[in-house]
Amino acid sequence: MPSSCTVKKEKILIGISECLLGRKVRFNGGHQHNRYITDTLGKYFRFQAYCPEIAIGLGVPRAPIRLVGNAKHPRAIGTKDNNLDVTDKLKDYGQTVANSLPTEMCGFIVKSKSPSCGMERVKVYHVNGNPNTHSRGLFTAELLKQNPNLPIEEEGRLTDPVLRENFIERVFLLYRWKSQFTKGLTAKGLLEFHTKNKLSLMAHHPLSYKELGNLLANLKEKPIDEIADEYFSKLMCAFTYKATIVKITNVLQHCAGHLKKQLDSFDKQELANIIQRYYQNEIPLIVPITLLQHYFRKYPDPYIKQQTFLSPYPQELRLRSTV
Repeated sequence: MPSSCTVKKEKILIGISECLLGRKVRFNGGHQHNRYITDTLGKYFRFQAYCPEIAIGLGVPRAPIRLVGNAKHPRAIGTKDNNLDVTDKLKDYGQTVANSLPTEMCGFIVKSKSPSCGMERVKVYHVNGNPNTHSRGLFTAELLKQNPNLPIEEEGRLTDPVLRENFIERVFLLYRWKSQFTKGLTAKGLLEFHTKNKLSLMAHHPLSYKELGNLLANLKEKPIDEIADEYFSKLMCAFTYKATIVKITNVLQHCAGHLKKQLDSFDKQELANIIQRYYQNEIPLIVPITLLQHYFRKYPDPYIKQQTFLSPYPQELRLRSTV
């Protein structure tokens, strides 16, 4: 059975905090080169780099800044000079970038803990310097606000196998969406796209699977562009939910059901046992996936063949070997 996500000659465009590429743009003149990003993801992604602090004129090296005050509305203040306040500059730059991202951009990887780029749990301090609470970096907060459907993740969280797999799956999902509708949106194309991603959607959020199906059942009630916008936003939101073992097991069993007439009793039992072992967390997901792919190559199924679930991204990334 051929992979439903073949490697493209043109790499997928991803935004990235510049220091993660090994460029010396940190406040101390250093970098935070992440080799998983450049050496592994770099085989499939091309990067457009941003450094908000340099973009607003702070230079290298520079006086470090931190978030100070209220977590909902923190200010970016110099750690040694309280008169240095670059809050508005960072927000303005974030808005400028957020509103001018290339149309082909399918994701963004940001530097964790950074007062400009951090996505989660960036420290916020009291004016006296004592720790207060947590917030988001001001640049990334604007990216998220203006582009809620864009997959954004921190490099630190990419060390978590589940979060890593979720982010990359969403990047490839967005890439497929943009690739399919580059030449225009049609009701037929929208239905085809939904059909291809049904099983993957079930693995992430079964309620959205039903809701989106109902939405597309009434394509004549609203203009197609309006329906597509609503569908796309809800689809990307649904994929932010983690694909848990329980939900994935349900999808695996659903796939196995398409082989009930082709497999003999021994093979059926073997497949059921492999799925059960995955459910019990004894083996990684790649094991039942590989077995299913083997059977569907031998016994092609038109519905399963078009599904993205068995291969939502290049298998060379080895993401399902650790989940």
